[in-house]
This record gives sequence, C-alpha cells and structure tokens, in this order.
Amino acid sequence: MKKVRIIGVPEHFNLPWHLAIEEGAFEERGIALEWTDIHEGTGRMAQMLADEETDLAIILTEGIVKSITDGNATRIAQSYIASPLLWGIHVAADSKYQSVSDLEGKKAAISRKGSGSHLMAYVNAKQQDWNTKDLKFEIINNLDGAVKGLTNGEADYFLWEHFTTKPIVDSGVFRRLGDCPTLWPCFVIAVTNTFVSENSGLLNHILEVINTYTEEFKMIPSIDRTLANRYGQKLEDIKVWLSKTHWGQSQLDIATLSKIQKQLFELDLISEIKESKELLT
Repeated sequence: MKKVRIIGVPEHFNLPWHLAIEEGAFEERGIALEWTDIHEGTGRMAQMLADEETDLAIILTEGIVKSITDGNATRIAQSYIASPLLWGIHVAADSKYQSVSDLEGKKAAISRKGSGSHLMAYVNAKQQDWNTKDLKFEIINNLDGAVKGLTNGEADYFLWEHFTTKPIVDSGVFRRLGDCPTLWPCFVIAVTNTFVSENSGLLNHILEVINTYTEEFKMIPSIDRTLANRYGQKLEDIKVWLSKTHWGQSQLDIATLSKIQKQLFELDLISEIKESKELLT
C-alpha cells in the first residue's frame, strides 16, 4: 500500500474525496490516501506544497497559479471544480457599511497573503474601479478568525465562499453586502513536482478514481441531504449550490490559464506570465 498525502479545505466541494476514501476506492488500487483538512485555506496549502508537507492539494486556481509563478515547485494536475466560485462580501452584522461601495479604502480580513481571500480582494477592487494600491489587510488565519476580527473591528470586510459563510450570515453574525464570482474554474488538483516525477502512474490512478466519483456525484440518491447534514447547511441552500457547481475531469485549458495569469499580472500580483508547461503537468 502506497501512502499519499492530500489536503483541502473542510467544505462541501470536497465530499467526493471523502466518499471515495470511506468506500475504499483508493485502497483497491493500493493507495492509502491520507486526507487532512486545512482550515486556513489556499495560502497555507500552497506553503505546504512548497515545503513538501503534502503530495497533493485541492486548491483555489488563482492561488496556486500565483504560488507556482512565485517559484513553488508544484504543477496543476487537472481541474477539480470547473465552475466559478461565488465569493460573498461580508461585514459584521452591526457594521455601518451598507453597500460594497462603502468598503473602498477599508481594511479586508484575509486568511494569509496569497490566499483566495487576499487575491479576490484585488479582483473585487478592480471590478469596483477602486485603486488597488489603497487596499489594506488584516491577517485572520481562518473563518473563526474572521468572525472575531470583524466583530471586534480589527477588519472591515471579508471575502469567503458564499455558501460556507451562509450559516454565519443566517445566525446574524455577518451581513453579506454582495458577491464577487471568480472569472474562471475555481478549484484544481495541484501536485508537487517531486510526486509527479516519482509517481506519475500513481497520480493517474488517483485522478481516475476521483473523476469517476465526481462524474457520478450529483446522481447519488439524496446527495443534497447528505451534504446539508454533513456540512451544517440548509437543504435549500445546498440545492442552489449544487445547481451552480460543476466538477471537472480534465486538465485546465491553456486559454483559461492565460486569462488567470493576465488578470493576476494586471493586478500586479505576479511579476511575469509563464508558459503553460511550467504550470501544468
């Protein structure tokens, strides 16, 4: 049995992995896939890939593209979620801010530099026609840190996945002022260069298994109820999320990769645009 380490956020997107592990689908191929939840998100996961503390990661596309461009010895193995991510723009429930435009020049809570919450703050600022050089940040590490940071006034607003934060909105801790969707497929499977060079056949087996699960995921009887119960979501919210979410089973296409790099370059978040062969397996 070959041990393989994989990491991802503890969110509903990743249930296919857990089902495959629980049902022994990887073990049938001689793979002991060890999953670890990373609450801090993409910035932390990119660092773990760079430090070879993991072999694979289910990670935000824009985050790993930036990280690889900055020198992370990692590649994108394929797309995982082929639809955009809907980022909610949140403030504390008692905040004086009533619209997204009120947040210009205010401080954004981010899990860490290079995270999705960090990079999407720039994307949102560009869409709002703000000067991105005026952006200010407060590092809060994770979702619990964001609740504390916004409630205590350490930061003014916070971008995080719409449905993951909806229970916090519903409970009256956050208010959502709007949404900022990504302009590209949101999650990819990233793998260290070391793992690719030493275990290319093993990687193919892992991708074959997960692609089988994601192709059939929406057809699982009562999968909406399973998701709602497992992730503490309302059934009606999960149904909306499922209708918007599509899993991918192929490599990120070069045109999409180029679009992401161009956006990051224009926002001065990467210093150069690299050839696709430097980012894709």
